Amino acid sequence: MPVFHWTAKTKAGEVKNGEMDAATADIVDQRLRAQQLTPTKVKKKPAELHLKLPGSSGVTPRDLMIFTRQFSTMIDAGLPLVQCLDILHSQQENIWFKKVLGAVKVDVESGKTFADALSKHPKVFDPLVVNLVAAGETGGILDTIMTRIALQTEKSVKLAKQIKGALFYPTAVMAVAVGAVAVLLLFVIPVFEKMFADFGSALPVPTQIVIDISNWSVSNWYMFIVVPVALAFAARAIRQNPQTRRMTDKLALGLPVFGPLLRKTATARFTRTMGTMLSSGVPILDALDIVARAAGNIIIMEGIQYARRKVSEGKTLADPLAETKLFPSMVCQMVSIGESAGALDTMLNKIADFYEDEVDAAVAGLTSLLEPIIMVFLAVVLGGFLIAMYLPIFTIAGSIQ
Repeated sequence: MPVFHWTAKTKAGEVKNGEMDAATADIVDQRLRAQQLTPTKVKKKPAELHLKLPGSSGVTPRDLMIFTRQFSTMIDAGLPLVQCLDILHSQQENIWFKKVLGAVKVDVESGKTFADALSKHPKVFDPLVVNLVAAGETGGILDTIMTRIALQTEKSVKLAKQIKGALFYPTAVMAVAVGAVAVLLLFVIPVFEKMFADFGSALPVPTQIVIDISNWSVSNWYMFIVVPVALAFAARAIRQNPQTRRMTDKLALGLPVFGPLLRKTATARFTRTMGTMLSSGVPILDALDIVARAAGNIIIMEGIQYARRKVSEGKTLADPLAETKLFPSMVCQMVSIGESAGALDTMLNKIADFYEDEVDAAVAGLTSLLEPIIMVFLAVVLGGFLIAMYLPIFTIAGSIQ
């Protein structure tokens, strides 16, 4: 349904504005007048552009977060399943998600279960959501399950946003630094070189090195485009190859600063997902299988799969988790207490709360640590280039005196 941005005045002359979902501008006008507001401007809001990359679903985590929250609210209010899907389908702005919801609605209307309808779209609805919905339908608690899925999705989106936020600043600064260096090498330093050629004297070694680098860069300017693209493709190839990805995932967990952050993030994701699934009635072996596949790190995945095998043999969850040495000892101890008390799901959710706060603190600390390092890097690189180019001028000025 279209969204209209409106501006109106109250009887006292106060100007108000906002947004409203409606089929036409006339309906917006009528609703505003019913609220004793005099519309001065009603304009249709342009539809958002939703890009779909090759191999992707075109549906963002934020789209899923909004969908699950709205769906859980409607189900909790007692609306029939098909009506909920119909409303959300009609109001969905993402054309790719709209198609998926339309297909899910048709499948449910034809007699399929909600879980089966969702399972036909694995790129949009992962096994976690499908299994939770199946458990909710079987137990007759779909409203409760959808609320849990909404909370789970919101926390997952928040966690991912924190990590991306921590990496955005250094990535942006490094991109600007590379751009600045490229401009110096391709445009600024050649001007200095022509000026130095008129001096007729030998240039200082640092200056000559910088000029040689500049000459190579001018001759091979396309490398500034080819190298980043090649690195991007190489990174993708490494991630797609199981052997090389295993090496990089293991290396990432062992990195200083970043390694502990990745472990805390993995712990928060593992405990939150496991806690949600167990409290929803999903069997522990099925839950461990789903969590392992969604780990995002091969080493973590192998550790969870090892724990699953041991649990299937009759052992507790805490002992094999401790054997992997991937999770903090405190986590294993709390899991053991939760198993002994028969409240593993509650304990896992408490662990998740604690480690999500730990990730918050780690991200803040990482940002504080990277800022001075980046500043020093920029000062050394850019400052070094500038000093090298001004050295001949200093030398000539000294000889004149």
